[in-house]
Amino acid sequence: MTPDDSLAEVVGAKPIPRTEVTKRLWAYIKKNKLQDNANKRMVNADPKLKELFGKPQVSMFEMAGLIGKHVK
Repeated sequence: MTPDDSLAEVVGAKPIPRTEVTKRLWAYIKKNKLQDNANKRMVNADPKLKELFGKPQVSMFEMAGLIGKHVK
């Protein structure tokens, strides 16, 4: 899968498998402490992720569908 420009800022621009996209996205979320403290299944978006998700908070299940729109 090839990430578009907005996703490439988080996972890198080189083509990678979908599983690696998810792995790198979670590494970014954990590194930047973006998991919601009250509900660990929710991700609070920083400016880069807000551009990807289109909203300030998403569930981890919803996130997979939203990321699919940013890869070819």
